[in-house]
Amino acid sequence: MLSCKKKELLPTRATVAIMVFTACFMSYVLRVNMSINLIAMVEPGGSSKEPHIPECTKNELESTNSTESSEKLSSVPDYGARYDWKSEIQGLILGSYFWGYILTSIPGGLLAEQFGPVRTIGITTILSGALTLLIPLGASFHYGVVIAARFLTGALSGVVYPSLHCLISRWAPPVEKGKFTGALLGGTLGTVITWPVLGYIMQMVGWSWAFFIPGIFVLLWCILWFLLVADTPEAHSRISDDEKMYISKCLGDNIVKVKKLPPYKDMFFSIPFWAYTVLHFGNLWGLYLLLTAGPKFMSEVLGFDLGHSGVLASLPYLARMLFGFVFGFIGDFIRKRQWLSVTATRKFFVIFSHIIPGIFLTAQTISGCNSTLAVIFLTLALGMNGASTLTNLQNSQDLAPNFAGTVYGIVNCIGGTTGFITPILTGYITKENNGMNEWQLIFWIGAAVYIGSGIVFCIFGSGQTQAWNYIEKGELPKEGLENPAFENVNETTEHNTKV
Repeated sequence: MLSCKKKELLPTRATVAIMVFTACFMSYVLRVNMSINLIAMVEPGGSSKEPHIPECTKNELESTNSTESSEKLSSVPDYGARYDWKSEIQGLILGSYFWGYILTSIPGGLLAEQFGPVRTIGITTILSGALTLLIPLGASFHYGVVIAARFLTGALSGVVYPSLHCLISRWAPPVEKGKFTGALLGGTLGTVITWPVLGYIMQMVGWSWAFFIPGIFVLLWCILWFLLVADTPEAHSRISDDEKMYISKCLGDNIVKVKKLPPYKDMFFSIPFWAYTVLHFGNLWGLYLLLTAGPKFMSEVLGFDLGHSGVLASLPYLARMLFGFVFGFIGDFIRKRQWLSVTATRKFFVIFSHIIPGIFLTAQTISGCNSTLAVIFLTLALGMNGASTLTNLQNSQDLAPNFAGTVYGIVNCIGGTTGFITPILTGYITKENNGMNEWQLIFWIGAAVYIGSGIVFCIFGSGQTQAWNYIEKGELPKEGLENPAFENVNETTEHNTKV
């Protein structure tokens, strides 16, 4: 095996990994901005006649009998033009992104293979940024224009993650797959930063700039993307010959070259596949519920201003990212010592990724207007879901290492429907009254989906490699075995693969 001992301040593949991280970051900047921007775009409470006072704030005012404070809170902040869009319309606007997103999740990888991941990601991101810049103008015409723009943005963004997986497969030596996959956490950081920043931008200069600034920022990033990233090491103009040969040698010796259509029939008749699909669906239900409705709950029910709503609504995502690193370390520790089989590991950590988050959402329903408890319970719910790095985010590799991308694309397409189901459901439940009782029902449903999907996987799920994974039918390897080629690379290259 070729050694890569040349001392480099920043190897080219490390630069590519950083750009993968920032690509996920930019994708989420464009994905989550509407969740908080919409609050400033619409009449509070959906009516221009009666200014909306958050229920918890109203209860506090009644207990203190403060007329002056009540009048102050009844006034609508001036963030720019406001539109009389009812809660159902708001749900359609928030969900429209995900309608487009699920349409391109599966073919995204094929596009990247055909046209190259760099070009696919770069062009779609440029178009997504341009659409974001046009939303303020479109909103002045009709909400249908906003829905169309968000739908197209989702369709363009749906190719990003499959394309990134394609790029990683061409750049990451097997022993460094974990580092490159960790770069996909950039989306979580995008949520953590986007919401509070946009909240303060709206308070300072209005909601229009909460679209203009992210759009311009993303377009400028695209310049760096095209300058710093290439489809393959061989196509990169600044990579050293030693590093290029090292990557080529690692991938050439250990990546299976045989191409075959995925075994769709066997896959769809596989019980572990459907158990995995249910598990991923439950994970995305909770994730997208807080992604699309979290800022609305913080602002319109608990009574925080937009700046604080953005900060507080992003806390669960920060916790999820941090807990994800912790659970990943614990999982590697268990795997090295072989304390549990892969199936047992997946099912055990479902307790943390799904069951406990469901319990915290249930606890949220009894916290009432205690804003401190509400923030704590929501943060812990999504924080514990960081254990999904050991459950639904890895199970595709367990079931079918040769077709992991296809498996993940299908279950992510099905799970992605929660991105428009949850905001539509939220809009329907809160259309008559946007109060604590309605949100308790929303969180009860979220808790039921979390816990129910976890139980289904614990009964029917598996971490064992399935027979339909193999191009040539033969004896199955031991349960949960990673790609055998990767194991050999780990043994021979561990001492000289530092990024």
